[in-house]
Amino acid sequence: MRRTVGTFLAVAVVLTTGACSGTAHSDNGGSASAAYQLTDRTPAAAGALDSFSWSIFAEPTSIDYAYAFDYPPNQILSNVCESLLRWNPDLTTSPNLASSYRNPTPTTWVYEVRPHVRFHDGTVLTAHDVVASLRRHLDPAVGSAWANSFRNVKSIDQSGELEVTVRLKRPDSTFNQEMAAGPGTVESAATLAEEGKDYGSPKGGVNCTGPFSFGSWNPGQSLVLKKFDGYWNPQLKAKARRVEFVFLSDATTRVSAFQSGEVDGGWMVPTDSYAQLRSSRAGKLYFGRNTTVADEVVGDLKGPLGDTRVRRALLMAIDREGIVKAGAGGVGEVADSLVTDNVWNSAPAATRKALRKDLPRYPYDPAKAKELAKQAGVRGRRITIATSPLDSQSTITTQAVAQAAKDIGLDPKIDTLPPEKYSTLFTDPAARKDIDLFLTFWYTSITDPLDMYTSLETGASTNYGGWSNKDFDRAVEQAIGTYEPAAHAEANARAQRIALRELPWLPLHTQPVSVFLGNRITGVQPSIAYLYYPWAAEIGAKG
Repeated sequence: MRRTVGTFLAVAVVLTTGACSGTAHSDNGGSASAAYQLTDRTPAAAGALDSFSWSIFAEPTSIDYAYAFDYPPNQILSNVCESLLRWNPDLTTSPNLASSYRNPTPTTWVYEVRPHVRFHDGTVLTAHDVVASLRRHLDPAVGSAWANSFRNVKSIDQSGELEVTVRLKRPDSTFNQEMAAGPGTVESAATLAEEGKDYGSPKGGVNCTGPFSFGSWNPGQSLVLKKFDGYWNPQLKAKARRVEFVFLSDATTRVSAFQSGEVDGGWMVPTDSYAQLRSSRAGKLYFGRNTTVADEVVGDLKGPLGDTRVRRALLMAIDREGIVKAGAGGVGEVADSLVTDNVWNSAPAATRKALRKDLPRYPYDPAKAKELAKQAGVRGRRITIATSPLDSQSTITTQAVAQAAKDIGLDPKIDTLPPEKYSTLFTDPAARKDIDLFLTFWYTSITDPLDMYTSLETGASTNYGGWSNKDFDRAVEQAIGTYEPAAHAEANARAQRIALRELPWLPLHTQPVSVFLGNRITGVQPSIAYLYYPWAAEIGAKG
């Protein structure tokens, strides 16, 4: 399963963004709607902390790494469990529990396991632990959310005292990249065997190698992590002795907790609180790199939106700048693609430059949109737009899309679903019956457009509308099988052009990651990588 914010949207309240004054920034090549500035790193910590508290918008159902594919569990686990490689805040990848790796053949990856690393229970990390951890994703009985990342894996074996070899059925350019995210997580083989079904629960916890260890979990209230004094990496040793994650599902309550100092910080700040928090004396709002795009998923290609002309018309009729201003607090950009520009960082400069010229674009043009829809003959036809009463941003976006549909002659109906039912749109095809559009915030967990475009291949579980295009599939498969950067990027670019020409999903806008830091703490690097990088270890006392 690819990384979606469907679960987040359905269970929680907000999507990202922060605010601080600065120069206009455009991560996605769109026009800037507000002046804002990305922050690579907040001021370095001046010293250690006894503890700090952190708000989290929803309680995880589990912290088992096999099921951690969304914001609540991942922002906790990133500080407790580690992967073979590490996804850094600047969106680069580096060695981690694997001290090195090599690719001797197109279908072979060999990982050298870092020596002298200890799990939180004091036992030493071995190649056997790595094999056991990765193989779980191949077990249908486990039902890993990351199983798709292992779709091309033939075998995972210990090939030396501290060496693991992965053999693929065919070349796969994404596999090694994903070893820096959830799929590459390493847990003690003994713990997995001993805890069984309790693993990742409040009772069983986890036993990994990160800078913090699992402390306690009080269901419905909070989860506590403790500093691991035996952590192997001196550059990322925790500065705080204790971190308490407080479950605060209500957006207003979270903002009040920031203002009162009840909690010291939190990711994903409610967009309608920017003005309030900009002037807050309790702390500061920051924002940083993101790979998230807000999209309307076309869930029914047999109805009026099955005609490509209607999808194009609808996108041209949506006031996306207005959505950014009213729904995203004025901080963000209209999305010209289903991925952000920064996921193309490894592509040659010439390819990145060409991409900006080659993209099919759909500027706001209600008159042209109305004419295009008229040609398609869909006037008066009903479409259903699903939403859930979660936050002002979701409501504003849905209303804007409905208005655009009405403007081009369609008859839109907004179907407001309870959060738990909305989440099933992403997992149950039956739940999507008669739903023409629904909102998602889709992020990538690697710095590669394929993390998005493989989701739209024919038959993919995340291809929610059942879209199918043979040329697109061929381009994606070529990109998967190609390691050479220029050829890989070109295949990705072909897939992107087709997706944007056909619009199985409608890209709306992008926003930066947001984080609020109270006056006691500093040191974090604002970035979407917080889902896999031990961000809490860098937080310490403010000078």
